[in-house]
Amino acid sequence: MDSSLQATSSTNVPVERARDLSHDLPDLGYDRSRTWRLGIMGGTFDPIHNGHLVAAEQAVGEIGLDLVLFMPAGSPAFKQDKLVSDPDDRYDMTLLATSDNPTFIASRFEIDREGVTYTVDTLQALRDYYSDNVELYFITGADAIIDIVSWRDAERLAHLATLVGATRPGYDLEAARKNIAASGIDFDVRYLEVPALAISSSYLRDRVRRGKSIKYLTDEAVVGYIHKKGLYGTEAHT
Repeated sequence: MDSSLQATSSTNVPVERARDLSHDLPDLGYDRSRTWRLGIMGGTFDPIHNGHLVAAEQAVGEIGLDLVLFMPAGSPAFKQDKLVSDPDDRYDMTLLATSDNPTFIASRFEIDREGVTYTVDTLQALRDYYSDNVELYFITGADAIIDIVSWRDAERLAHLATLVGATRPGYDLEAARKNIAASGIDFDVRYLEVPALAISSSYLRDRVRRGKSIKYLTDEAVVGYIHKKGLYGTEAHT
């Protein structure tokens, strides 16, 4: 990693703080003879599901990502008025779901930060932390791409990372393309069609509340964790 870090006044996360939180960031950029492609899969992960995992794996295969960081949000900006599971539970489920894939890394980077979680601040901190031969690819759903022009510091965000929009089969991308074109912001967006994105975290939570099975919708270890901790209305097993 590049040790010559400089603080960036335009972000809420000083580089010194980014360094403090870097204990689980992958060691990239040391070989400057090549370019490294780092994917960042952000989200609440409440809970993580197979749609997230398939989207990340597809991005690895189609874009040539070297690694994908799964970063559960600490205090998501867009869910300040909603009940969200404890950050440690969401991180633990993410860790369980990604542990058998050597290309995936679960990170506490956002969970251990203070304050509201904004994507632009995370990407800025990562950009400051890594050397220039590490390219950042932010993976999110195509629904989010439609609204990304209204995200905090959208223009700065566009210059920090390539966006990877994961879409469901048959999803109409026209609205996303129109919004981005109308904004005048120079976003670089790659679109991936991911069949498993018919699954959603809210769908899993609802099934758990109604006593329905979520087997094969998420990692088996995550299913066990949800029941053991009594998440989403289940009875805890100790």
